[in-house]
Amino acid sequence: MKTYSYKVVDKTGNTSSGVMEAVDIKQVASILRSKGLFITSLNETDGFSLDSVFGRFSKPKQDEITNFTRQLSTMVGAGLPLVNALRILKMQSSSSLKGVIDKVLTDVEGGLTLAEALETSGGGFSTVYLAMVRAGESAGVLDQVLNKLADALDKQREFRSKTKGAMVYPLIVLIGMIVISIIMMVFVVPKLTAMYKDFGADLPTPTKILMGVSDFVVKFWYVVTIVLGVAFVLIRNWAKTEVGALVVEQLTFRIPIWGKLRKDLILTEFARTVSVLLGAGIPILDTLQIVSDTLGSLVFGTEVRQAATMVEKGVSLAEAVDKMELFPPILGQMIAVGEETGKLDEVLAKLAVFYEGESEVKIKALTTAIEPLIMIVMGIGVGFLVIAVIMPIYNLTSQF
Repeated sequence: MKTYSYKVVDKTGNTSSGVMEAVDIKQVASILRSKGLFITSLNETDGFSLDSVFGRFSKPKQDEITNFTRQLSTMVGAGLPLVNALRILKMQSSSSLKGVIDKVLTDVEGGLTLAEALETSGGGFSTVYLAMVRAGESAGVLDQVLNKLADALDKQREFRSKTKGAMVYPLIVLIGMIVISIIMMVFVVPKLTAMYKDFGADLPTPTKILMGVSDFVVKFWYVVTIVLGVAFVLIRNWAKTEVGALVVEQLTFRIPIWGKLRKDLILTEFARTVSVLLGAGIPILDTLQIVSDTLGSLVFGTEVRQAATMVEKGVSLAEAVDKMELFPPILGQMIAVGEETGKLDEVLAKLAVFYEGESEVKIKALTTAIEPLIMIVMGIGVGFLVIAVIMPIYNLTSQF
């Protein structure tokens, strides 16, 4: 996409100017002429502006995409042409989303479909989103598909907010523990160390350990920072590799409570996404391929692709799911019911609600288990500090 600046005159003689992104200069001229405008100047620019800068470095938030989808569905359902709907939404949107809609509008006016325009807009629209829009345009039910998409995005947002909200308290306590530990090691313990050295007291082992750690942190804090930073970068890069991601995910599944919660979250996403895609009329094989790439799980994605291969050979989806180790038996049973009744999308939607409820229960259990665990760790840390600080003082007072 290139950026062009233009000056035009309308039928009443009023002049105006602006900037437009398009594939080439012919597309810009065609769009302007279709609006009944006479072009007086049209040149390619470097595209630098505050809006373009903010548009490149700020992606639309999930809430903005949800609202955009809902509003576009309402406008298209009311009979408003797609181009007019996009123009209205462009004027009402924030800077980050405004740039995306502007690109989509330009591409649609240039002859691309909405799905094609969204895919090249840089707005972060998911594969599921694009597939559903493409299916809605093909079947002539774009407003209905967009409405289903908005509902699914709303449910994802609500569930995500519940999950994040449940982890706020443990995270705050953990950060507080780290900050207090750093303050103790850098500011408090060195002063106690100087006092004990002046008295020449015979220090107990816990105090020597605490003083040693404190001295190391104070004298070699930059070494600690560099080592931790390098270790973090190396581990993160390794976790992004196929082998690393597989190892990390398998270890995650083995963590008590959290491992089962992670599986329920993936199953919720699987059931909801398959339900929405099938409801939009997308074939089962295409649905499974899309879902395998959007679950955010290498292990589950591999099993979904294996299930797709089996379905392609004539096996029912229920039988294919039953043969997958990570999928629970109830999932295959419910899919079998959906296939027999011809309401697989509705059954999977109910399954998504079920797994979402299971996830919420596990989130509460996780937060309940974390609180006493944090208290135990804090108790051990405070106890160690008390012993390391008080024992030398007690020894000193007993000598007099």
